[in-house]
Amino acid sequence: MSTDKIPRIITAIAMGDYNGVGPEIILKTFEDERMFQFVTPVVYGSKSVLSHYAKLLKIQPQLHELKPGEKINLKAINVLNCWTEQATVQAGEISDEAGARALIALNTAIADFKAGKTDALVTAPVNKQTIAKHHPDFSGQTEHLAAALEESDPLMMMVSDMLRVALVTNHLPLKEVSSRLDMPLILRRLEVFNESLKKDFHCTQPRIAVLGLNPHAGDNELLGKEEREIIAPAVVRAREKGIHVAGPFAADGFFGAGHYRQFDGVMAMYHDQGLIPFKALAGSEGVNYTAGLSKVRTSPDHGTAYDIAGKDRADEQSMRQAIFMAREILLARREYEQMRANPVERVKISGEYER
Repeated sequence: MSTDKIPRIITAIAMGDYNGVGPEIILKTFEDERMFQFVTPVVYGSKSVLSHYAKLLKIQPQLHELKPGEKINLKAINVLNCWTEQATVQAGEISDEAGARALIALNTAIADFKAGKTDALVTAPVNKQTIAKHHPDFSGQTEHLAAALEESDPLMMMVSDMLRVALVTNHLPLKEVSSRLDMPLILRRLEVFNESLKKDFHCTQPRIAVLGLNPHAGDNELLGKEEREIIAPAVVRAREKGIHVAGPFAADGFFGAGHYRQFDGVMAMYHDQGLIPFKALAGSEGVNYTAGLSKVRTSPDHGTAYDIAGKDRADEQSMRQAIFMAREILLARREYEQMRANPVERVKISGEYER
C-alpha cells in the first residue's frame, strides 16, 4: 500500500511527568521513522526536556519546535513548548515543579484537542499527588479530561489484542467501592461499554461478562449481598435493553479458567479487580483507553516508573500501542459514522418472496 494512501492522524501527546519515563518512551517510539507514515505527533511539553533525554539516551531525533501559525512538520516530532522557564530535570525524582508543568502540558494539549486542532490525544504518565498539589480535585487524567470536555460518562477501559476490561469505579479507595455501586451506575457503564465495543472495536454484537464484587460472587449471600441486590439486577436490565451480557462471575475463577476468551469485553467492579489480571495477561502491550467520550484518548497502561527513568530501561511498547490504538479507534469511528449516515434501505419485493 502506498504511504500517501494511509490516513495520517495528527496526534497530540501530553509529555507527562518529565522526571518519569514519559519523555523517554516518546522518543523511543518515534526512533522508528515508519511511525511518521501513520501519525504526525505534536508533543506538548518542552523541547529542551526532550533534547535532554535524547542526549542521555544517545539518540538523535528530529525535533521541530512548533510556533504559533507555523505548519506542522510531517516527518518530525513537533514540540509545542508549554512554558518558557528552564525545567530542572531530575530523572527518577518526585518534584512539585514537574507536577505543575505536567498539568500545564496536559491542559494545553486538551485545549487544542477540544478545539479540533489535533485528531487524537495520547497522555504519558503523570504523578497524581504532585498534580493534586496544584489542582486539589485532580484524581486522574481520565476524569480531568472528561471534566474539560464537559462529558459525564467516561469509561476507563484497558485494551489489548486479547482482552478488554472496563471499570465501574476508577480511582477509589477500596473501602468506598461498595457504597458507590448501584444498579443505575452499572447499567450506564454497560451501555457505554457496549456502544464503544460496537463503534470503536468493530464488534457487531458485543458479548460482555460482568464480574461480581465479593469473593465467589457473594457465595449465595454468604460473603455479601451486592451481587443479588445490585449487580444481577443491572445485568437483567441490560439484557432487556438488548445488550448481550452475562454474570455476575466470580473474578478469580473467571480469569483462572480462561473464560475471558469467550467475551468481547469484561466489566470489573473496581480498579485492581480488573487491572491486575489485565496487566498479567497483556504484558507490555496494554493500553488505557477512555471510552464514552466524543473524542479519542489513549494512554500507556503504566505509571511514571521513577525507578527506571533516565536509565534507558523503559519499554516503549505500551506508548507505541497507545498511539496506534488511538489512530485505529478514530478510523473505526469514522467508518461507523459513515455506515450509519448512509444506511442501506430495505426494499420490499412483491410476489412469492415478499417479507
